[in-house]
Parts: sequence; C-alpha cells; structure tokens
Amino acid sequence: MSILALASGSGSNFQALLDDARIRESLVGLICNRPGAGCLARAEAAQVPHHLIDHRSFADREQFDQALAKTIRQIQPDWIVMAGFMRILSEPFMREFEGQMLNIHPSLLPKYKGLNTHQRAIDAGDTQAGVSVHWATAELDGGPIIAQRRVPIQPGDTASDLASRVLAQEHQVYPTVCHALLDQRLALRDGQTYLDDRPLIDLNRF
Repeated sequence: MSILALASGSGSNFQALLDDARIRESLVGLICNRPGAGCLARAEAAQVPHHLIDHRSFADREQFDQALAKTIRQIQPDWIVMAGFMRILSEPFMREFEGQMLNIHPSLLPKYKGLNTHQRAIDAGDTQAGVSVHWATAELDGGPIIAQRRVPIQPGDTASDLASRVLAQEHQVYPTVCHALLDQRLALRDGQTYLDDRPLIDLNRF
C-alpha cells in the first residue's frame, strides 16, 4: 500500500509521517502548492519525490484542481493524506478521490471547522480542544471522523499555547491512523467509517 501526502506549509505533520519508518517506506511522494514551503525541503532531505503545483499559476480553482488530479493519477497512490494542505478543493475533485483521501484538523469536529480553531475554542469558554482525523469530502472539514484526541484548555492559555499542545497530539495520531490504512483496516462506506469491517464508534481507538 502506498501513501501520497499533500501539504502547503512547514510540514510538521508530514515530518511526523517521515519519522515513522514504515510510513516513510510507503510514501510515494509529496505535492505542495506553495513555492518555498518547508515541507518541500523536508521531502528533499528525506529523498521523497516531491511536486510543486503553484496554485497562483492557474486562472481559477478548477484549473488548479485539474492539474492536481492529473498528478495524483500519474502517481497512483492507494491513499492520499492531507497534512496541512491549505486549499479548498472543488466538489468534482473531492468526488473523484472520496474514500481515498484523509485530512487532519486542529479541533474536535464538528466544532470549529475552518481557520482560527484554537482562539475560537478559547473564546467560547471550552474546557477541551483537540484534533480530528477525518475522511476528506466535498464538505469542508465535514467528512466522517476516524479518530480524535482531546487536549485540555488550561486557564490563561493563549491560542499559541493551545496550538502547540494540540500539534503534539496531531503528530501522534496521524501516523497511527496511517498504519491502519497500510494494514487495510479502514474504509469509508455509505458515509460511515469502518474499522476491521465494523462501523467505527469509538473515536479514541487510535
């Protein structure tokens, strides 16, 4: 089984995948949409094939998505993992790869889809934040959830404080879920996550 990563920024979640020997052997590439992004340097250092598809070079979202889909088809990965890929992808693109693509999001979904998740959790007076791994679908941060890790919000926390603790959990849970992918234990069927051919109920299994 093979994994293709998509990333846009520094690539700390991508690095967490690289640091796992089994996942590293299964990585067939990285696609990035931002020139100079740190994830590209990480891929080069690890000798992982990497592809830059600069979204600014395209007239619109659809043209970028078509180029991205073409590259993915050429690589032919079994799984696609979004590791900080900061692009909203079109519905036709998501339909093509639904059930094959995962995303990681720094909140306890369905709370706080989109950006500024940590500050929004603090402003709401929440006592817990966390991270969710979910199937990527046409609904932004709305696909069925696979795994979650909870992180307490401490009195006096800033968004930066909370982000650092959530990120540490991201680096643990994403590789663990990827192992389930490589073991062919995970599947998306009729909008439901299945683990070992049974509907997944406990989001803390990983």
